[in-house]
Amino acid sequence: MLGRFHHESTRHHLGASLDQLRAIFCDIDDCCKACEPSYDRRLLHSGQRQRLRPTTLTLSEILTLLVSFHWSHYRTFKHYYLEYVAVHLRPYFPELVSYPRFVELLPRALIPLCCYLSTRKGRCTGIAFIDSTPLAVCDNHRIATHKVFAGSAARGKTSMGWFYGFKLHLIVNDEGALLALHVPPGHGDDRRPVEQRATGLGGPRCGDRGSISQALHDLLLGQGLALLTTIRKHMKNRVMRLWDTLLLRKRVLIETVNDQ
Repeated sequence: MLGRFHHESTRHHLGASLDQLRAIFCDIDDCCKACEPSYDRRLLHSGQRQRLRPTTLTLSEILTLLVSFHWSHYRTFKHYYLEYVAVHLRPYFPELVSYPRFVELLPRALIPLCCYLSTRKGRCTGIAFIDSTPLAVCDNHRIATHKVFAGSAARGKTSMGWFYGFKLHLIVNDEGALLALHVPPGHGDDRRPVEQRATGLGGPRCGDRGSISQALHDLLLGQGLALLTTIRKHMKNRVMRLWDTLLLRKRVLIETVNDQ
């Protein structure tokens, strides 16, 4: 009885996941059909003749597996691919390749994945929340031996301490939908991405203490944008409108997005 219940529960969960997988694939496939021909025409060539052989896995299938991984409970993509995709999803991906071969296909999916991300941005509602979160590429004890992102990543510091990697700067609207993002090295100034990415987004911007800058405030104000931040401990208190105070309290929304 217990085994039958476990089997039915697993089948129901798999069915719900397949419905979600179909929706993701259809959306990505429509985007690839529209963007892939234009992307191929703009590729730079080295002058040497190369064979452009199609892969057994289509670009839409590769992107679908990459996106669906983040909806799963697996912590690493390798375990997701070997334990779930190769076992349960093989009938739906009949040309599924081995895991090492899939890793070899990942570089060609990076730019199309970024293009797909740009189609999933939300609408500007007039209210935006700004925040950054560290993207550590290795443990601090392995910084000296880390080679993958050597020359790209950098040491940075947040309120939680030092790390080695990049910073993910996000701007979301009051519905939690993504408006803009930027991924500089870890040692970058948190105020620079705000200046670069907030252009064209009207209304107030709510940030944390890392966004405090009088020059940035004046620059955005000249564009009709209001930058709202909390104050640091050594700063004098200031009078704020009730509406601005309530907006700052809602900044926990982007913290939730960062956690996801």
